[in-house]
Amino acid sequence: MQNIKEGNETLLEIRDFGFQYTAQAEPTLYDINLTVRKGEKILIIGPSGCGKSTLASCINGLIPFSFRGEMSGSFRLKGRETQQMSLFEISHIVGTVLQDSDDQFIGLTVAEDIAFALENDEMPTEPMHELVKKTAELVGVGNHLNHAPGDISGGQKQRTALAGVMVNHVDLLLFDEPLANLDPATGKQAVELIDEMCAATGAAVLIIEHRLEDALHRNVDRVILMNEGRILADLSPDELLCTDLLRCNGIREPLYLTALKYAGVKITPEMEPWNIRTLHLTPDDKSNVQRWVKETRLTDRRAAPEVLLSARDLCFAYANGTKALNGVSLNINKGELMAIVGTNGAGKSTFSKVLCGFETPQSGTITFSGIDNWMNLSIKERADHVGYVMQNPNQMISQTLIFDEIALGLRTRGISEEEIIVRVEHALKVCGLWPFRRWPVSALSYGQKKRVTIASILVLEPEMIILDEPTAGQDYRHYTDIMEFLRSLAAKGIAVVMITHDMHLMLEYAVRTAVFSEGRLIACDTGAAILTDPDIIRQASLKETSLYALGQSCDLEDPRDFVRFFIDYEREVLRS
Repeated sequence: MQNIKEGNETLLEIRDFGFQYTAQAEPTLYDINLTVRKGEKILIIGPSGCGKSTLASCINGLIPFSFRGEMSGSFRLKGRETQQMSLFEISHIVGTVLQDSDDQFIGLTVAEDIAFALENDEMPTEPMHELVKKTAELVGVGNHLNHAPGDISGGQKQRTALAGVMVNHVDLLLFDEPLANLDPATGKQAVELIDEMCAATGAAVLIIEHRLEDALHRNVDRVILMNEGRILADLSPDELLCTDLLRCNGIREPLYLTALKYAGVKITPEMEPWNIRTLHLTPDDKSNVQRWVKETRLTDRRAAPEVLLSARDLCFAYANGTKALNGVSLNINKGELMAIVGTNGAGKSTFSKVLCGFETPQSGTITFSGIDNWMNLSIKERADHVGYVMQNPNQMISQTLIFDEIALGLRTRGISEEEIIVRVEHALKVCGLWPFRRWPVSALSYGQKKRVTIASILVLEPEMIILDEPTAGQDYRHYTDIMEFLRSLAAKGIAVVMITHDMHLMLEYAVRTAVFSEGRLIACDTGAAILTDPDIIRQASLKETSLYALGQSCDLEDPRDFVRFFIDYEREVLRS
């Protein structure tokens, strides 16, 4: 069922469309039927490999101009078949904002980057300057026109990328996982900005995103659910959230809806379940939640911690004078899952690099499992104890084939080829890469490359593993597979530290959460305690969990306890 805005101009019309890459034996897209009208805001979701990115490439012209293959059916932009249009013509209708904004920058300054398309169109200098200034102010970077793209925040980078495509007055804006690299507060602002741009310009907006609850911070007209190259549903958010389609296709539904279902509450479209702010609960619904909490008995199985790593009074400043760490002290325990959260630039990644020896602090001490001279160990020596998975997989990958990339660390350590095969194949299966084991790395998506880098560290079986945004770009099934494997490592005594912007991950898996803000450690507590503390949320640019809001709506005595109850319930009842 399509909920199309009547009377608006049809921008995109796809009929019985299919696509098969030249290098693949089977099609990637089958029987796609979709209509997009001007002013619509549409969310596209689905598990990794479902065809979302391929559909996006068909929309913005990368298919057929960059990626070759066979097309069938009809694919029209503003009434014209895209195969009969040039990439230049398509670019004046469709503007794309990439998942990683750094990949989109061309200019040396924000102003130059926004002006790039106008310069290609040979627009005279004076009107070009005026249009660049006006567009920059519209997206909120008017005061940063002379800044280098590398010197602005993640949210500002995304705004700059958006301005760079909006300056052409495109009719359709396509966002590829806009929340993946943003902290929760900045991600919330990004969703608000997209909503405002849709209203202000009248352009249609297509958003590809895994983080469904975060993407629905503002309402959308329709949600397109894809799997195995097909569109399975084209429904309003309220209609889709009342079905079991999300669960059946490996998509994480909003946490507050999961909690309501555990309590026996039936979700209907009339409840407006798309957002916790609009959700209507009857007295009976609230009573069901209260009864569920009251009658459920949970066991506290937390063991006494044994310290693995102890950092004391770490201070570090970069060569340009930027103080990234200011007196940070933190213990990391054996066998615990710890999350590190905070705004972009808070010191999270710097702290991890100092632990691994990539950076040397100006002062402070680190001990590891009784090794008092940890600070004197080389990066290679530390790597025998601590594995590090970087946020950007392209910065880690050096081999052509997937198997060889995952096996590289084992081979450099002199492990026998027989054992390498066993360990690599296990990692491939756990990380959802088994079907691609003989593929070249270059053929993988960003999210799949991420899983390769995680697998390449997991096979080394270190005492501690640090992962920078381990689930960015992952669908819920692969997210769960990876996190459950990390959880099994923790159960064997390996410390797992996750730098993340994903509040779901923090709540569901982290035993403790360390919160950084402006180079300082401002809190270290459970995720439930962190995400119900307004001061910490504000300082660290986090986002209050919807579970807390649900607890308030249901008149529970202590909504903060309800958040902890939900997390403990999932850990004990569903994972036992």
